[in-house]
Amino acid sequence: MDLVAGSGTLLLAATPLGDARDASARLTDALASADVVAAEDTRRVRALATALGVTPAGKVVSYYEVVESSRTPMLLDALREGRNVLLVTDAGMPSVSDPGYRLVSACVAEGLPVTCLPGPSAVTTALAVSGLPSDRFCFEGFPPRKQGERRRWLGRLVAEQRTCVFFEAPHRLADTLADAAELLGDRPAAVCRELTKTYEEIRRGGLAELAEWAAEGVRGEITVVVGGAEVQSTDPAELVAQVEERAAGGVRLKDAVAEVAEMAGVRKKELYDAVLSARR
Repeated sequence: MDLVAGSGTLLLAATPLGDARDASARLTDALASADVVAAEDTRRVRALATALGVTPAGKVVSYYEVVESSRTPMLLDALREGRNVLLVTDAGMPSVSDPGYRLVSACVAEGLPVTCLPGPSAVTTALAVSGLPSDRFCFEGFPPRKQGERRRWLGRLVAEQRTCVFFEAPHRLADTLADAAELLGDRPAAVCRELTKTYEEIRRGGLAELAEWAAEGVRGEITVVVGGAEVQSTDPAELVAQVEERAAGGVRLKDAVAEVAEMAGVRKKELYDAVLSARR
C-alpha cells in the first residue's frame, strides 16, 4: 500500500527501563518536538522529560490498555491531519507486551507512516545477561494467570528448543517457576529483576532452585529466561503414526511430514521415506 501523502508519522520510541541516561538523543528530540505524545502513563513521561531536560511541546495524552481502543481513532485523526505522534510506554518498546499494536496495525492498514526510535528492551537485555544461548530465542509475553491455563501454556514449550523469554508478575513468579520445573524439567534459567535500576538482581540456576528462591518473596519488574529443550535423537519410524494422524485429518502428506519433522527436529526427507516405507 502506498503511504498517504501529507500525513504525519507515528514514532514508536523505546524508553529507559530504569536509568534515564539510557534514553537516546532521538527520543529526547522527539519529546521536545512531537505534536502529540501518547503515553502509557503521562506522569512517567513528564518525569522522564524533566530528567532529560526537555519540555514536551505537543499535547500529552494517556494511551494505556483500557483506553487503547477508544483513543486510537483520535490519534489516527491527528496523523491524517499531518501531525506527528510519539508513542511511548512506561519502559522498553511499545507493542512488546505494552500498548501500541492496535495503533500500528491501524496505521499500516491506512498507509500512514510508522517508524521506530530504537532503544532499551527488557527482552533482549535479560537474554544478553542470562548466560543462556541467544542465537535463537522466542518471546512469550506474560503466562496466563490461572494455573490450569498456565500449565497448558507451559506444555506448549516442552519441545521448544529455543531459549524462551517471558515476563511475570512478582507475586506469581514462584508458582510459575514451580510449574515450569515440573513440566519442562529442571532446565537452566535466569530471573532478571529490576533491570538497569538501583536494585537490579540477576539470579541464575535451575528452575526448581529458582522457584524455591522466589517462594521467599520477590519484588519489582521480572523477566524470566529459560533454556530450550535438549535435542533428542529420534528415529523417524517412531513418528510415522503422528504423520498419518494428521494426514487422516485432511492435512496433505507433505505438510503433515513438515509439521512433525519440525517439532521433532528430524529431516523431512528421512521422515517422508519412513512414512512411504511403512505404507508399503
